Amino acid sequence: MLGTNKMTLWVMTGFSAVTTVFFNLFLFLMSLHNYRRRKKQQSIMAALSLANITHQLLCYLWMSMDDMDAKCHVGQTPYAVLLVLIFSLKFSIMWDSSLLTFYYSTKLVSAPGRRHAAINRLVAPAVLMVPLCGVATCTPMLAVFHAANHTAGNKDCGVLMPDTKPGQIYEALYLILSDVLPGVLMIKCCVSISAHLARHLGHMKASSNGAHLPKTGAQMRVIRMSLSLVVVFLVFLVVDLYVNYQIAVHHENAITLTFFFTSVYTAAAAMVLIYGKRSMWKVLASECHVCVDACPCLESLKVPEQEVQSSRPPAGIKN
Repeated sequence: MLGTNKMTLWVMTGFSAVTTVFFNLFLFLMSLHNYRRRKKQQSIMAALSLANITHQLLCYLWMSMDDMDAKCHVGQTPYAVLLVLIFSLKFSIMWDSSLLTFYYSTKLVSAPGRRHAAINRLVAPAVLMVPLCGVATCTPMLAVFHAANHTAGNKDCGVLMPDTKPGQIYEALYLILSDVLPGVLMIKCCVSISAHLARHLGHMKASSNGAHLPKTGAQMRVIRMSLSLVVVFLVFLVVDLYVNYQIAVHHENAITLTFFFTSVYTAAAAMVLIYGKRSMWKVLASECHVCVDACPCLESLKVPEQEVQSSRPPAGIKN
């Protein structure tokens, strides 16, 4: 049974929401700053962080309405519209994450040329198409899902349940489109990055005649970021599929659990992306130092701004 006290989840999601909004707002502002200063392609990261923030706020609004509306005075329509928007944004988050991984893997693995230029031209249309596809994919929920004022464990005024055969089929298709396919793309990109960097490091070691290991700070930073993103995504994928299985098959009151786990995922993914972008990490570390310096008792919380000097990253990687 996944039944959990809704107030407990509301509080836990609130703490996670603060982290999610903070790190994703930092990502969004830094993306805009980098685009204005360097004209670098930052639209995918900006779209991802904006979707994360909006998704978190709508989830918390839905949970707050559901907690306060104990006697179901609010009509079903506001709840249903909010749920469609929330699941549409989740669709966008998953695909923006995978497209961002694909963008960096292609920049790394492919030599600069026509392919890079083509990808740069396709970034903006892709960023616009993803949320539209999300809305188009999630709108059928209003037809195939049924409003339910109660579930197996608790009363829940605003939930839409896939309690029919068409609803369960649609639920499976939605999870494949929004979770499984982006995960497959992310894993494929991660394998490509790892294989490319392994060959690159092998060439560097061979060129040094084995006298010493090459300095690989930038390369290892990209490997750690890519692998961490995939691990975080796969953990979230397993949990999300299990919770949605319980909702669809056993009609459990677990939709707020999906909001909580998605909130944790978006916060963790944002922290990984900030670490992977050297310039963003240095800015965040610098700002943390300013705050810590104001309170000497927090000296141990300082994070390193400077790392060991590393060789230049392979062509295509820019931090």
